[in-house]
Amino acid sequence: MSFDYDDYLQLAPGIKMCRILNGMWQVSGGHGVINSRSAVHSMFAYHEAGFTTWDLADHYGPAEDFIGQFRRQLAINKGEKAVWETLAFTKWVPSPGQMTRKIVEDNINLSLRRMGVQALDMLQFHWWDYSDNNYLEALKYLAELQNEGKIHLLSLTNFDTAHLQIILDKGIKIATNQVQFSPIDMRPLVEMTQFCEEHDIKLLTYGTVCGGLLSDRYLNQSEPGGTALNTVSLRKYKQMVDGWGGWKLFQQLLQTLKRIAVKHNVSISNVAIRYILNQTAVGGVIVGARLGIAEHIEDNARVFKLKLDGEDKAALKEVLSKSNDLYQLLGDCGAEYRR
Repeated sequence: MSFDYDDYLQLAPGIKMCRILNGMWQVSGGHGVINSRSAVHSMFAYHEAGFTTWDLADHYGPAEDFIGQFRRQLAINKGEKAVWETLAFTKWVPSPGQMTRKIVEDNINLSLRRMGVQALDMLQFHWWDYSDNNYLEALKYLAELQNEGKIHLLSLTNFDTAHLQIILDKGIKIATNQVQFSPIDMRPLVEMTQFCEEHDIKLLTYGTVCGGLLSDRYLNQSEPGGTALNTVSLRKYKQMVDGWGGWKLFQQLLQTLKRIAVKHNVSISNVAIRYILNQTAVGGVIVGARLGIAEHIEDNARVFKLKLDGEDKAALKEVLSKSNDLYQLLGDCGAEYRR
């Protein structure tokens, strides 16, 4: 399996990421029992296939430790060059409150130790409460640590457009913002994508296949509930589907995606991912990896060969126009985490 140059994105010198990132939220619990040895072993399959970029967080259970173990084994098995090809984008998600240089640096040092690196490839910062302006203090200290070489790229998670502007006005350089973006949740198109395009900020998107709901598995199926929604992801994104327009309209979307998928000999998930990858300012799509339980490496690779034409886009636009406006219902990107 080989990818083309366009399947990667040069975010900065030495930071060339795969445009489909392996999401590690699934190792934090709520997605099945993860065996650490099997998980780290399965990471090699992703790397060998060209999926060299990982998205994780300080609070995703053992995710940072897995990265450390994987990189150490990769160095032994494949050499240092292979390690340099691997990127791990972690997050820091503190509780709101006073932010001192020591608090910020201690937390970054902890991630450095767990991942076994001298500098983080990317630190994505999340803040729960906009009414607490200490997020600006935290970002100031993170920028200092970046200047000192402990962080290569400083980024955000679930910040809305208005607060992204505030941060930029403080002179803080932001590389990416991670937001929910899928055929179900097109809120970034209202403000975020244009703003990011104007300020050279890339979007990393999650929820793009709605925890697996946007897949052939749910086509022409009755509405799931209760124990059928057996992962945190499925429960979360089923709620999004409900707000977006409900299961009947969702089936119309799946049927449209299926027609496009059959035309191009790919899967429903492939079409959903490619549709979002094609959107303005999108740098990459994060697809969850249930390491050691379920992998979709070969299927995900088909995305890079898929090209949607005008007929495909028009068909999707037609069915999506029937949905509720999630921007009006929820607000800008990330608003659902601050209610």
